Amino acid sequence: MTAEAAGTADPTPARHRQPPRVLALLAAAHGGPALAVTVVTGLLALRGGLHPFHAVAVTAAVFTGQLTIGWGNDLLDLARDRAVGRTDKPLATGSLPAGWVVRALVVAGVASLVLSALLGWRGALVNVVLATGAGHAYNLGLKATPWSWAPYACGFGTLPSVVTLAGPAPHWAPWWMTGAGAALGVGAHLLNVLPDLADDERTGVRGLPHRIGEQRSRVLAAVLLTAASALAVAGPAGSPPVWAWTTLALVVVLAVLTLFARGRAPFRAAVAIALLDVALLTAG
Repeated sequence: MTAEAAGTADPTPARHRQPPRVLALLAAAHGGPALAVTVVTGLLALRGGLHPFHAVAVTAAVFTGQLTIGWGNDLLDLARDRAVGRTDKPLATGSLPAGWVVRALVVAGVASLVLSALLGWRGALVNVVLATGAGHAYNLGLKATPWSWAPYACGFGTLPSVVTLAGPAPHWAPWWMTGAGAALGVGAHLLNVLPDLADDERTGVRGLPHRIGEQRSRVLAAVLLTAASALAVAGPAGSPPVWAWTTLALVVVLAVLTLFARGRAPFRAAVAIALLDVALLTAG
């Protein structure tokens, strides 16, 4: 007779039911947002006419840089996450040894530096210092200040330039693309923090969303996300096509949802807007 049939508890140790450490590593790196930023980079690289080698290099450089940001965040927040009982953090639950994360962070960091060097000195500096560096500045203290939004504005705003500076004729991305990226990044920051406001307050983290409150954060995020899409539609030269206006109307609907949804739904809506913005940016 099996344990289940006898009505007894499953005798299998909990550690055998834990997810594979590779998946736990991806979770600790905030894999969803990291992959989303990587996809944005890859699409911009393909649309920007980069040589296939440089397109792969810039995408991989951004991806490995994003991994270091995620792992650095969870390592620095380990004590806080344990204090508030975060069950969605593999490091906090003990299912992932800290040593694994440290080694993975070092490997990813070296890989990002090497890959960035392949982009030329301009693209390398922007990716390492402004894009990836902004994320680490957030982790190292800016997240608990009124300037918590600045790393997101810098990181997302300079991302298009990481791609354009890696091209055959290096140049900064157009102003409207930089502005759209910055607005999108700050909006995503505001929404991403909302579900953790109470836990953050308990552990002494008071960024911009904590200081202006939940409702104002939602309103500001909706305005910024809509502004990002409007820039992507109106910024490029020429008259916007019909499909661009249709996409902007959908963005407005999703932005309105961020005002009323709860939990992680606002952030998912922001991700959907980001994907729509990618279509607008790459078409532009």
